[in-house]
Amino acid sequence: MTAMIDPHTLATPAPHPAPGLWALLREDVACVFQRDPAARTTWEVITTYPGVHALLWHRLSHVLWRNGWRYSARFLSFCTRMFTQIDIHPGAAVGRRFFIDHGCGVVIGETAEVGDDVTLYHGVTLGGVSWNPGKRHPTLCDGVVVGAGAKILGPITVGLDVRVGANSVVIQDVPDGMTVVGIPGRVVLPANQRRTRQGIDLDHHLMPDPVGKAISCLLERIAHLEQRLGVSPDGEATPATNDCDTCSDLCEPAHPASRPKRTTH
Repeated sequence: MTAMIDPHTLATPAPHPAPGLWALLREDVACVFQRDPAARTTWEVITTYPGVHALLWHRLSHVLWRNGWRYSARFLSFCTRMFTQIDIHPGAAVGRRFFIDHGCGVVIGETAEVGDDVTLYHGVTLGGVSWNPGKRHPTLCDGVVVGAGAKILGPITVGLDVRVGANSVVIQDVPDGMTVVGIPGRVVLPANQRRTRQGIDLDHHLMPDPVGKAISCLLERIAHLEQRLGVSPDGEATPATNDCDTCSDLCEPAHPASRPKRTTH
């Protein structure tokens, strides 16, 4: 007799083993060449990039943290911060091909979660807004790029391939593929309208300013109303102009002083 074979066993693929520490390190070094044009050689990246150093030691401290060696993990994290100026809590979960450019002043909290292919620039904070235990730091999905000095605060989720502009403060969830700028962060640009269709978008200085655009619209509207009312910017009355093409015979100047005098017969 032939043995019975469970069809569900055939349909379920075997899980891929998790990559080892050296495999992760090779990926971390390789992704630097894709995202930093200043990188020249592998030896240079390994010996002079603090983001690579901080990530290597964090992966070690994270293993200690998960296995209950909490003080050892914190002490290793403390030593790493002294040498790299990058503060990653050993409890933070970090994905593959994570790149921290320059890295000075980067802070990542205990319950933060960082996906694959994420890029952070210097001065970025993934912080909390509560003293209560539990999830209190943000989650960054795959492909997120966070500009220099940006702060992402609270247990929020930043979606796939999101771009966060420099010095922005993000305190709400961000949908996939969007761009966020400002304080507080505002969603202003979807993925299909970005300047860069592939790779890493570094043009943070060209991101739109929603507040500046709103002020510009208000100033333009005020100038239009002043023209309609016959008031100059310095407050003096001026003759109103008549730009109407459809009702020029019915319109009269807006200001009484500019109206033509009536004559009697």
